[in-house]
Amino acid sequence: MANIDDMISHLDDKIDMIAATSVLQQQASDIRTQKINWQSYQQSQMISNEDFNAITALDGDKKSHYLKDNQYQAAKTFLSLLSHVSKDTTIQYLLVMIDDLLSEDRTRVEIFLDYASKRKETVWGPFLSLLNRSDGFIIHMTSRIIAKLACWGQDQMPKSDLNFYLQWLKDQLTLSAAAYNKELEEIIKHRGYKEKDHPHQHMHLFHFHHHHQNKDQQQNVIVEKYREVSSAIDEPIHGERAGSPSVSSGVRLKITDNEYIQSVGRCLQMMLRVDEYRFAFVTVDGISTLISILSSRVNFQVQYQLVFCLWVLTFNPLLAEKMNKFNVIPILADILSDCAKEKVTRIILAVFRNLIEKPEDAQVSKEHCIAMVQCKVLKQLSILEQRRFDDEDITSDVEFLTEKLQTSVQDLSSFDEYSTEIKSGRLEWSPVHKSAKFWRENAQRLNEKNYELLRILIHLLDTSRDPLVLSVASYDIGEYVRHFPRGKHVIEQLNGKQLVMQLLGHEDPNVRYEALLAVQKLMVHNWEYLGKQLEKDSEKVPGDKDGAKTISGKA
Repeated sequence: MANIDDMISHLDDKIDMIAATSVLQQQASDIRTQKINWQSYQQSQMISNEDFNAITALDGDKKSHYLKDNQYQAAKTFLSLLSHVSKDTTIQYLLVMIDDLLSEDRTRVEIFLDYASKRKETVWGPFLSLLNRSDGFIIHMTSRIIAKLACWGQDQMPKSDLNFYLQWLKDQLTLSAAAYNKELEEIIKHRGYKEKDHPHQHMHLFHFHHHHQNKDQQQNVIVEKYREVSSAIDEPIHGERAGSPSVSSGVRLKITDNEYIQSVGRCLQMMLRVDEYRFAFVTVDGISTLISILSSRVNFQVQYQLVFCLWVLTFNPLLAEKMNKFNVIPILADILSDCAKEKVTRIILAVFRNLIEKPEDAQVSKEHCIAMVQCKVLKQLSILEQRRFDDEDITSDVEFLTEKLQTSVQDLSSFDEYSTEIKSGRLEWSPVHKSAKFWRENAQRLNEKNYELLRILIHLLDTSRDPLVLSVASYDIGEYVRHFPRGKHVIEQLNGKQLVMQLLGHEDPNVRYEALLAVQKLMVHNWEYLGKQLEKDSEKVPGDKDGAKTISGKA
């Protein structure tokens, strides 16, 4: 693969084309046509003559000519007006002017940075303060400008301002995704209403044959339902216009409350190109946020943007090594298996490739390969091999990943497979769990790394709501104790025994059954231990009642 900057720069034009159709850019286009009467500001003495002359020159046809000799004044005027004008429409117009100025020539970011440097001031304060405004366009256009100043300038953003901005982006992403999911639920409900009126339309989306389908089939139907509804956000039901209100339910089919989510994603895509900014993003728990949102039902464009952010992060070897601690591989594997858009497929494959190529620790790369095998990525690669792609990167990545994962399968020990499954948190009845040979040979290995795998199993017992995960985890706890009797004390110390016993009252019969078996295995060693002690003391002092009393006291 080529240099990261070359690759991302190559994609920048495509991203900007997408941005040009976003809500933010559509609004910017409208705002450009609403000229501001700067003279009225001057006449009412709301701006100085100096600022009036500058802003009228910058708002005219000879902007480039003016900037050649008046860069300092241009920056001064823009920052002064942003700080002193209160009217939303004027602030909007000023921000569009600044964004256009920077988009026309990236080197113009230095106009603002040099001005602040000469005055020994910060350029970030006036812009960061605008993020507190209530107007959606103002805060998101400001965010776009901040990202350009931070990424295109020679000087990097100071740490405190950087952390504030990245935290703001993260919060906006979370809020926008929540709004998206809420409105998606409304659309699903709306389509349910429409189905009652038109039972032959979209019937396949909502009719589940619960009595005739196994769990996997039901899950596939659910996945297909959300995939089609998500893509149908911009594809109205027959007879309705996209964005028009529904007569029956008042729900708009066009997502409105999360309209700026692509703008937030675009800012993050830009910021994470800078290596120092990547570490700052990790410190504000940014990766967890990306993964959390990707595990929900966001649309294809947002999926692409957020996976793009993960891809850029994986170019740092240290971050590539830590990435799967956030469960990146299982989440992306799920998206890959459900993916209908080529660009999303491409970027996920690129992330997987980096997770193998970039870590400097070969063991980590091996673990990533095993995790991909565990998440059935090989199956998806086999499907992708049968398709034709115009993008050579996809073909290359499919070949690379297939070779690496197949090699990994050949070298894969049963304990590697088990360990990877436990760490993924996605337990299922894979063969190793029921293998007596596996437990005889590997039970004690659960003690390695300060009981790492045991701690994960017990954490799953405490936090998981999936009956399958709870059943398998309970079974494994029981098998561990059965093949390593001294492990009972470890389980008690880690609070595992209490958690297993709590599951005896679980609503799912399979969970109750496996928990009961595990409790029996935990208790039987008490009986065996007691029996051995009784025999031992009986041999030492046959018929001695006091001896029997002493043992009874110990028991």
